[in-house]
Amino acid sequence: MLPAAVVSGIYQEWADMVEILVAALITIVIGGLAWRYGRQAQLTTKEGFAIVGLAWIFVVLFGTLPYIVTSTLDGVTNAFFESSAGFTTTGASVISQPENIGHGVVFWRATSQWLGGMGIIVLSIAILPLLGVGGVELARAESPGPRPDRLTPRFKETAKRLWFIYVLFTLAEALLLWAGDMTLFEAISHSFTTLSTGGFSTTSESLGGFSAYAQWVVIVFMLLAGMSFALHYRGLRKPTEYSRDAELKIYGAVIAAASVVAIIGIWGGGVGRTVRDGVFTVVSIVTTTGYATADFSLWPGALGIMVVGLMFVGGMAGSTAGAVKTYRIGVLTRASLADIRRVIHPHGVFPVRLGGKKVPESIVQSVQAFFLFYMFLFMTGTFVFGVFSSAIGPDLDFVSAASAVASALGNVGPGLGAVGPTSTYLEVTALGKWVLSGLMIAGRLEIFPIVLLFTRELWRR
Repeated sequence: MLPAAVVSGIYQEWADMVEILVAALITIVIGGLAWRYGRQAQLTTKEGFAIVGLAWIFVVLFGTLPYIVTSTLDGVTNAFFESSAGFTTTGASVISQPENIGHGVVFWRATSQWLGGMGIIVLSIAILPLLGVGGVELARAESPGPRPDRLTPRFKETAKRLWFIYVLFTLAEALLLWAGDMTLFEAISHSFTTLSTGGFSTTSESLGGFSAYAQWVVIVFMLLAGMSFALHYRGLRKPTEYSRDAELKIYGAVIAAASVVAIIGIWGGGVGRTVRDGVFTVVSIVTTTGYATADFSLWPGALGIMVVGLMFVGGMAGSTAGAVKTYRIGVLTRASLADIRRVIHPHGVFPVRLGGKKVPESIVQSVQAFFLFYMFLFMTGTFVFGVFSSAIGPDLDFVSAASAVASALGNVGPGLGAVGPTSTYLEVTALGKWVLSGLMIAGRLEIFPIVLLFTRELWRR
């Protein structure tokens, strides 16, 4: 929070600066007491999941303070929703005009997404020596994907390398955007929310208010952010690593095919604008960034279905993107084809392979279990959210409710209809916002760390 207070000071927003400093002081005092009276212990996998789930809930809770003390948002519900969307890198917001609030608060929104993108726990492992014990257990619970990709024998060193690439790309994008039509503040804020695939913008028009150059720069860095950062680390040292990665081929094929369909579906007007809007929207949704240059909720119905479907895909495992991930999509597809072949040839042996490599049965089972839980949460969340919305607030149509839940669970942000890219979630009922906030956190932590908090087995000694 301290850099956000500095930004307020730079823009001479003295009241916001003092209030954000108060929020930071509260966090430092309570965090310091927890540090002082806590104890170091060897962590089991079970404890690692519990710690990550609880830590993220408390991080989001303390993240509400800058919104509350500056009176940017009314009530704990809106502040918790905005903080959840920030740290989980979901582009959903209850702030309709970011350009009308203080620069420090806007910077805090961007900072929360940047911290949540690569992972607060992974950052802690990289910079705090006291978290060296049990680091792998914590990283396993927080890192997006079936398992954390280790670049070195010690995960602490892996975490440092991943954050190095993350910071390097952030600086590169900020410089390129600053060279265009963005101010330095806008460039830094958008680089924070692009590399984290977060989607918070400094204006209500999102990226639609900036030049074509800025939009293409953002497209490139959204694509990079949706790729595995471990792959980036290896690929920057040895470029052939990119061409040999099977998941990257799936990721590229999905984006290319969906972009072609989108461009054909919205064809009309200027060719450059049509191509740019189609590619931008597809990349933004697949990478779960949530930026917008066009109101895709007004696109033809078939394209709307495709957009919602893309919300379930997500980027590569080990990226900052949310949703199911292309690695799991590939494994699920291969496993389904293998099952069909077993029906035809009951005595045959058909191992699941991806990119010519055999996928261990344990990974196949974990992927299938994750997808089952993911779809269960989507269906249950849609029902609960729809009931809360229709019973005590403005009635949302099914498309709006289902797309809002899919967007929250996949950490995308905008949905269709009443929660489209030109709208906010401000009019959603209080209970509806709490449901969506819970889905955002569950989606960012890939469900299990949150679900396990509600099981008796987790709390048994």
